[in-house]
Amino acid sequence: MNRLLGIFFILVWMTACSSDDQNGPIGVSQIPEPPKDNVPDEPILNDEELLDLTQRETFKYFWDFAEVNSGGARERYHPNEPTRDQYVVATGGTGFGLMGMLVGMERGFITREEGIERLAGLLDFLETADRFHGAWPHWMDGRSGNVIPFSPLDNGGDLVETAFLAQGLICIKEYFKNGSNTEKALADKADVLWKGIEWDWYTQNKDALYWHWSPNHGFAINFELKGYNEVLITYVLAAASPDFGISKETYVNGWASNGQIKSSDTQYNLPLLVDHAGNAPLGGPLFWAHYSYLGLNPKGLTDGFVDYWDVNVNHTKINYNYCVENPKNYSGYGEDVWGLTASYSRSNDGSIGYNAHSPSNDTGVISPTAAISSIPYTPNESLKALHYFYKNKDRLLGPAGFYDAFSPHYNFWVAEAYLVIDQGPIIVMIENHRTGLLWKLFMGNQEVRHGLERLGFKFTN
Repeated sequence: MNRLLGIFFILVWMTACSSDDQNGPIGVSQIPEPPKDNVPDEPILNDEELLDLTQRETFKYFWDFAEVNSGGARERYHPNEPTRDQYVVATGGTGFGLMGMLVGMERGFITREEGIERLAGLLDFLETADRFHGAWPHWMDGRSGNVIPFSPLDNGGDLVETAFLAQGLICIKEYFKNGSNTEKALADKADVLWKGIEWDWYTQNKDALYWHWSPNHGFAINFELKGYNEVLITYVLAAASPDFGISKETYVNGWASNGQIKSSDTQYNLPLLVDHAGNAPLGGPLFWAHYSYLGLNPKGLTDGFVDYWDVNVNHTKINYNYCVENPKNYSGYGEDVWGLTASYSRSNDGSIGYNAHSPSNDTGVISPTAAISSIPYTPNESLKALHYFYKNKDRLLGPAGFYDAFSPHYNFWVAEAYLVIDQGPIIVMIENHRTGLLWKLFMGNQEVRHGLERLGFKFTN
């Protein structure tokens, strides 16, 4: 029954994300792909220059194209239709954006003063926005902070999106806690905001966390959080909460399914290690290796069941090897064109839709975020893909970074649009690869460390 609910939720998500594109192929480019030999090589950038450029351009999504009233991250941005969903603030994406703004200050894309001013306004918005037993909704109206229903039953708290936001709030706290009085006040507010989340309410007094609660519908969706997928961070933060914490038993029964999270599946001589429900033996979409690990450092992270660094490295390498093998014979796939994850996608009529791409759901569409955000796990393979994306910058690089998806197979179809959940991991995971900034901040938080210890984790950071 849980898997059926999961399939239902994914279908609701796909419908929500693609509903803004029912009027035809807005923002779609179908320029024929030239032979690779004819792709211009200039200007040539070395690896570090290319990483600089990618972070700088992606940062614009969270700075130049943020929701204008709140400063939060918009759910989506279509350059050819800039007012589409212009006030829809994504809770989880805003958490990614908080971390991205720290990168922006560190890299000099903005000044520290500019960053503090934007962050102060954004935290004020989050303080007064709708919350449901401490959890924010999936979407908020940037003008008022009121909930925007994600689906008919989903008009209340979204615990997973809230966890992604809390991950960013903790990084803000750690970054500014020893600064000026203004910076310490910002850190204190971020700390209070995340500590107000009532994680234990979302257990329904059972040994598991549940995704949604609505003041009108209660726990009607009844979606239990079980691994393996993108939600590990939710359990870690729930255990870390000083006032609304969960027990180790909730984690073991919920996330780990009493040990059934483990898998013996192997592909390309790489053990999958965990059960990617519905996606075995090739693994699920690559965002499962990204969202929870923007702050949570998987290096040396073990919970008595698996080593999460090995889980993420193997997941990524299986995805890469699948694209290189290319069993469906899609044009263009190879060592420099790979990466399957949830993103915008090509509908049968050539318009923009949405799909959770993975080896078991391969439609010939590549999502740049998949390879780029995997750079801590596959640095050489990710950089090779990134150089390919840049060589094709005339079609793939837009005003807020690389576009969300493309398909060499379909005459180099390009979705000239952006989703926040894909842009956020790019800037953050590149930074973790380069300096470990967000990993150091998040893993340095004492409540996080206590939460990991409560759940029986071992970690080296």
